[in-house]
Amino acid sequence: MDTSYLLLVLFSVTTIVGLWKLFPLAGEEGWKAFVPFYNFIIWLKIIKKPWWWIFLIITPGINFLIVAIMYLHTAKVFNKRSKQEKVIAFIAGYFYLPYFGFQKETIYSGPEDISKKKPSIAREWTEAIVFAVIAATVIRTFFFEAFTIPTSSLEKSMMVGDYLFVSKVSFGAKIPNTPLSFPFVHHTMPGTASTKSYLEWFKLPYFRLPGFGSVKNNDIVVFNYPDGDTVALNYQNQSYYQVCRDNNFSSLYNKPNAQIKVAEENGQEIFAPIGDVVARPVDKRENYVKRCVAIAGDKFEIKDAEVYINDKHVETPENAQYHYFVKTKGFVFGEYNYAAQNFVPNLRLLDKFDIYVDEMGIKNISGDTIEYLINMPVATVQKVKALSNVISVVKEITPKGEYQSRIFPHSSSIPWNNDNFGPFVIPKENTTVTLDTTNIKLYERVIVNYELNTLEIRGNTIFINGKETKTYTFKMDYYFMMGDNRQNSADSRYWGVVPADHIVGKPVFVWMSIKDPAKNPVSGSIGLIKSFTEDSKKGRFRWERFFCFVSEEGLSRSYRVHFLIIVIGISGFVYLKNKRASKKIKK
Repeated sequence: MDTSYLLLVLFSVTTIVGLWKLFPLAGEEGWKAFVPFYNFIIWLKIIKKPWWWIFLIITPGINFLIVAIMYLHTAKVFNKRSKQEKVIAFIAGYFYLPYFGFQKETIYSGPEDISKKKPSIAREWTEAIVFAVIAATVIRTFFFEAFTIPTSSLEKSMMVGDYLFVSKVSFGAKIPNTPLSFPFVHHTMPGTASTKSYLEWFKLPYFRLPGFGSVKNNDIVVFNYPDGDTVALNYQNQSYYQVCRDNNFSSLYNKPNAQIKVAEENGQEIFAPIGDVVARPVDKRENYVKRCVAIAGDKFEIKDAEVYINDKHVETPENAQYHYFVKTKGFVFGEYNYAAQNFVPNLRLLDKFDIYVDEMGIKNISGDTIEYLINMPVATVQKVKALSNVISVVKEITPKGEYQSRIFPHSSSIPWNNDNFGPFVIPKENTTVTLDTTNIKLYERVIVNYELNTLEIRGNTIFINGKETKTYTFKMDYYFMMGDNRQNSADSRYWGVVPADHIVGKPVFVWMSIKDPAKNPVSGSIGLIKSFTEDSKKGRFRWERFFCFVSEEGLSRSYRVHFLIIVIGISGFVYLKNKRASKKIKK
C-alpha cells in the first residue's frame, strides 16, 4: 500500500480510538465514533460547531485545516487549554486525542465561555486570516479562479496581459489530486525557484463534480499542460520531452549533470547541465488556455492551415493569426543594421498595427525589395496591404508531407507538420482502436502516461501490460486544443491530445487588460498613472477589454462604466447609511 494511504489509515484509526474514549465523557455513546460520517456529526455537536462544517470537512485543500481546528476545539472542551496543549492538539491531534482520552482525570467541561473576554489583536487577526483562507480556497477550488494570460497563443482572442476569471463550475470542478498544499500557490513556493508548494504523501484519485455542461467544439478552455507531467527545474518554460528529443536523450531522470544545448552564439553551441528533473501530479501542472477545436470521437485534420472536423471545413476564428511573407519596396517595418548585424524594428508602426515585436522579422533582402515574416490577424493584413510601399502579402504554408520533428507524434513515419496535420481520430472513452507498429505512435502517450499502462513493442508485436494485443480501448475522453495564433502556438499539434482529467475550467470574464512592454515597446512602456489619461492606442490599458464577458466568438462589449456606476452607488449607499446611524447615536 502507498505510504500516503498507510498514514491516512493510521491517523484515522488513532482519531477514532480517541473519539471512542471521549464521546462517553460528553454524554454520547462510544460506538458512534466507529460510524463513518456520523462520527463527524457527533464530534461537531460535542465541540458546539455548526452542522454545515461537515461540508468544509469534505472539501479538499482545507479539510485538513478544518480537522486541525476541530482537534484544537476538542482539546479545549475537555479542559486542555494551556498554550502548549492547544498547540499540540492543533499540530498532532490524531495522537493527542487518544493520549488524553485514556487519561482518568480527563473531563468534559464544554466550550470555553469567551463572550466576556475581549479578544486579543492576535486572535482577531488569526480568525480573520483563517476565515479568509477557508473562504478563498473554497471559491478558488470549486467556483472561480483568477488567471493571467502569459503567452500569445490565443492572440487576439485572449491577449497577453488579460486578467480573467475562470469558471470551475462550467465543466465541473475537479477534486484536487494533492490537497495538502500551500494556499493560493500553484506548484512552487513563493520566493523560490523549485521548492514544491505541495506534499505528495497523500493523494486523491481523479474525481469531477457535476458541472453546467461539457467541453464543446470551439470552447476556450483552461487545462493542465499534459507535457508538464515531467519538468526540468532549470528549464521550466520548456517541454522536457522536447529537450530530450532535441538532445538525443531517451530520459534525463537522475542525470542532473547531463549537458544540453541551451543557446548558440556566433556559430558556437552553448551547453549547460539539465539539473533536477521532477514529476508533477495533474493538478500541479502548468495552466494553459487554448481553443478546443476537436472533441472525443472527432476526426481532425489540418489542410494548408485550414481545420477540418469530420471532413467538414471549420470556420477560422475571427481573430486568428497566421504568418505572412510581406514584400515591401524599401525598409518599412524595420531596418537591418549592417554594422551591428541585427534587426532594428519600426516600433511606432508595429505598435500602430498592434504587431508584436517578437513575432516578426526580416526574412530576405534583395536590392531595395525587403521580405518580412510577420504574424498578424486577417484584419491587420488588410491594413498592411493598403500601405503604399507594400508589394505583396502571402500566407506562409508548410507543404503537406514536409516532416517537422517537433510536431506530434514526432515520428518520420507520420510526416505531419504545423499546417498539414492528420487525419487523426481523437480518442474517446470506451471506443476501441486497432493498433499497429505505425499508428501506435499516435496513442503511445495516451496508453502509458495518461491511462497508466505498460507498453512494449517486440518486432511487429505490441504488448500492453505484458499481454500481446492488436487493439486498445480508451478509458477517458480526450480533446485537441489549438491556439488562435495558429502558427505561433505550442498546442496539441506539438504535444498531443488533452485528457479529460486535465480540464480545469472555462474563461468567463476579463476584468483588466494591460499591454506587455516587451511586445508593445511604445504604448506598453507608458507609465501606469499616465495611462489612465490615454486611450487604448497610446496607453498601456486596453480599456475596451476591461469588464468583458468571454464567449467562443471573443469578448463582449466593455461594462467598465456600468461597474463604476455600481461601485459609486454602493459606496454612496453605505456612506449615507453610516451617516444616519451616527446621527441616531448622537441623539
